[in-house]
Amino acid sequence: LLGGISKMRYFDRLHPITAFVYFMLLLLVAMLTMNPVIITICYLASVVFCGMLIGIRKLLSSLAYNIPITLMIALTNPMFVHKGETILFFLNDNPVTKEAIVYGTFASMMIMSVFYLCRCYTEIMTSDKFIYLFGRVIPKLSLVLSMILAFIPKLKRKYKEIDEAQKALGIYATQSYVDKIRSKMRVLSILLTNSLETSVDTADSMRARGYGLKGRTSYAIYRFTVADFAYLAFSIIFGVTTVVLIMLGASEFYYYPTISVIKGTPTVYILYSSLVLLAGSSIFMEVKENFLWRYLKSKI
Repeated sequence: LLGGISKMRYFDRLHPITAFVYFMLLLLVAMLTMNPVIITICYLASVVFCGMLIGIRKLLSSLAYNIPITLMIALTNPMFVHKGETILFFLNDNPVTKEAIVYGTFASMMIMSVFYLCRCYTEIMTSDKFIYLFGRVIPKLSLVLSMILAFIPKLKRKYKEIDEAQKALGIYATQSYVDKIRSKMRVLSILLTNSLETSVDTADSMRARGYGLKGRTSYAIYRFTVADFAYLAFSIIFGVTTVVLIMLGASEFYYYPTISVIKGTPTVYILYSSLVLLAGSSIFMEVKENFLWRYLKSKI
């Protein structure tokens, strides 16, 4: 039986509120500070966790264009920001400093950390989970947001279908760049029309089903278990600890005019330890789930 079922992920089995709180805490930490140690931990954890969720092949494909973007941001910053005391060379009579390069590097890593955490979020927090969490509190807004989350992947699939249909009709037979551009514009026009029609059909369907009406009940397949409570408590304890210590200045770090020294006080060690436990817990749980899955398959 297990041989014909795709491998389950630990976060897929978590209650939506537990997974939502975890991702929100980690995203908050990643955006709160420019401390290089915290950014490095968030970046590595988000990339590894994303790879465990989407697979190594998709991760490598994503890194193939994200790494150049990271390098571009890192190298662009010193071209516009000329702060810093350590001048490496001059470019068009403007100083390029080591501090600006280092700042640009970690700024790009922070952006990529948020990107991969959001990618992990969209993999786990599906539209039905989001509606389950906020459907009763903000029914209309939750519906709109859930549709937005699913909008981009649906657009990609629909664009590919339309594009392949146009190729089958011989639209791209000519080698002229002008005709190719016109063909692509035709595909985009069809895609836009289809999206508008789909949105109208969705709105009519939800209105016919009484979505958002007072007193309307809904069936939920999610049950809040002891394991959900334990991981939620774990995330809140170490997540809040990390956020509070950052706000109290434990992660304070300066890039200008000179790069400051990374502190080594007990408070800082508590901060780093809390973040490692928070960010690394998702990886640990997925690894444990993978080993458990293989063990169960070996017993068949």
